[in-house]
Amino acid sequence: MSTMTTKDVTQIYDNDWGTGQPMVFSHGWPLSVHSRGDQKLRKTVLPVIAIALCLLLLIALSACSDSTSDARVPLDRPASFTDKQWLGKQLFFDTNLSEPTGQACVACHASQVGWTGPDAVTNLGGAAYEGAVKGRFGNRKPPSSAYGGDSPILHLDATDGWTGGMTWDGHAPGLTLGDPLAEQALQPFVNPLEQNNASAGVVVDKVKQSTYANLFMQVWGTHAFDDTVTAYQMIGRSIADYERSAEVSPYNSRFDTYLGTGNGLTAQETLGLSLFNGKAKCASCHTSTADPASGKVLFTDFTYTNNGVPKNPMNPFYLELAFNPLGASWIDLGLGGYLKSDGKAASVYEPELGKFKVPTLRNVDTRPSAGFVKAYGHNGYFKSLEEIVHFYNTRDVSGAGWPAPEYAANMTSEVGNLGLTPAEEAAIVAFLKTLNDTKAP
Repeated sequence: MSTMTTKDVTQIYDNDWGTGQPMVFSHGWPLSVHSRGDQKLRKTVLPVIAIALCLLLLIALSACSDSTSDARVPLDRPASFTDKQWLGKQLFFDTNLSEPTGQACVACHASQVGWTGPDAVTNLGGAAYEGAVKGRFGNRKPPSSAYGGDSPILHLDATDGWTGGMTWDGHAPGLTLGDPLAEQALQPFVNPLEQNNASAGVVVDKVKQSTYANLFMQVWGTHAFDDTVTAYQMIGRSIADYERSAEVSPYNSRFDTYLGTGNGLTAQETLGLSLFNGKAKCASCHTSTADPASGKVLFTDFTYTNNGVPKNPMNPFYLELAFNPLGASWIDLGLGGYLKSDGKAASVYEPELGKFKVPTLRNVDTRPSAGFVKAYGHNGYFKSLEEIVHFYNTRDVSGAGWPAPEYAANMTSEVGNLGLTPAEEAAIVAFLKTLNDTKAP
């Protein structure tokens, strides 16, 4: 396996799963698990200690707080479900598919919060979630697992640039399975910072011993477990089928009702939609017109951009020195980091450094209660819709007080000084809340 070095001196490995070398993907790009030596540790130890003191408090509070994850809720099968969707749901909620057992996909992607992180205390802090191994955290906020089924295979579009794939940095490109959503579903199982299984074979063996093993063979054939590689791919495809189902991606928000009837939005929400499509430039990336392929309004164009988001100083990944030897000085290079690890030339990856995938805005405000904290941005720096909308409006305004961007190069100038009034910001937030799904698909 070859190694390469990023501008921040972090070694990253090419995507060779057959060598036995450890690969780390935590909703993000691959990172070395090798130490960079005592000198680098000394350079990072003081900021790490400061972060650790704050994180210990947040972790303690999180352990005592109520989480909205529904991993232990008895599963029901909707009447409309196909066998494959029902299989995918059982895989998605199976807490045995981690090492140690106890963490299912739903631990980081819960319905009550729009299929993203369900713990308010975690969201208030670093926003990166704890994996199956206690005290071991990922490096980014969990993206929503809903409404991703239309993302194309990662490719370089002549007009829009890099488009498609799954995850914040595109490291589930879809080139192997022809389906980025299915590829993404497989990665957390073998990520040591997430579900921590030693290999794909371990996951397949657990599924083979599960209560739904017969359903797996019913869906994929009586010899479905004969080949580990193929069986593992079937696991990913099953989960993706569930994530495309009407239970996860129903397209039944108030905005969808408005599309169908022309009614249902307040005057403030209608103003917000107008600003969204115009002065605020939101629709430039979060498309509000029907996708030609699906006929649905997806609120993403599946491209990548650097909005100048600051570092989240509470990110627990800064403490993961075994996986992140740079500690608090680590810089998240996004799509460019992934493209470099994939062997692309500097002329290809350098313009993409610091860019992250444009997420869908569906369910952007879904939460179990008004006081529940959701995090926004790839690293969860923002703690409310009001805050992130204000950031896009005033990032470049003198005296606005925003910290420096995590990676300043390649930062878009499309946002940052939009000239929105407080009332216009509030109208955009009001409109965004109409994108929440209703409870029943």
